[in-house]
Amino acid sequence: MSETLTLSAETRDRAGKGASRALRREGRVPAVIYGNKADPVGIHVNERELVKLLNTGHFMNSVVMVNGERTLPKDVAFDVVTDRPLHVDFLRISEHATVTVAVPIVFTDEEEAPGIKRGGVLNIVRHELELVVDAAEIPDQIEISLKGVEVGDSIHISAVTLPKGATSAITDRDFTIATVVAPSALKSSEGDTETEASEEAPAEGEGE
Repeated sequence: MSETLTLSAETRDRAGKGASRALRREGRVPAVIYGNKADPVGIHVNERELVKLLNTGHFMNSVVMVNGERTLPKDVAFDVVTDRPLHVDFLRISEHATVTVAVPIVFTDEEEAPGIKRGGVLNIVRHELELVVDAAEIPDQIEISLKGVEVGDSIHISAVTLPKGATSAITDRDFTIATVVAPSALKSSEGDTETEASEEAPAEGEGE
């Protein structure tokens, strides 16, 4: 299961762009905690602490305790030039709230995929699965085995075993997660061979 992260915060006394810029100059990141039938609260967090949590790779699908409040990160805004975090939205949740999170996908058993062994390429359509889960049971990742997969095969959500209690947030279709395709180089060489064969055939006929 995804571990619970901890982040300390201070209440924001002022709102507005000017106040936010001043906070960022001091190494703080403006944020807000909202939801769970309570009023929104403006806060600011230490940028270094936030970046450390962001670098774990599972910040967005982890419960984050902010000053003792159980929250789920819902959005992080970044500077388009420096990539520094500018603002964070945290959703208050109860311990066993049902939440929707994006969980990373990890593909395993590639060495047991005949299609990949023969030169096929894994074309990943989705790198994450949007799941509906208990907040206390959020998985770190979803592993999908490639064992037995051939060139031309597709992996759909219906073939994935999800953790107990988790369901896909998308329920109206059996969407594709990945496919194994022939490499473009292989397709190109096959096409060249067919072209050469068709050009040689008339020449043989003319010689008869």
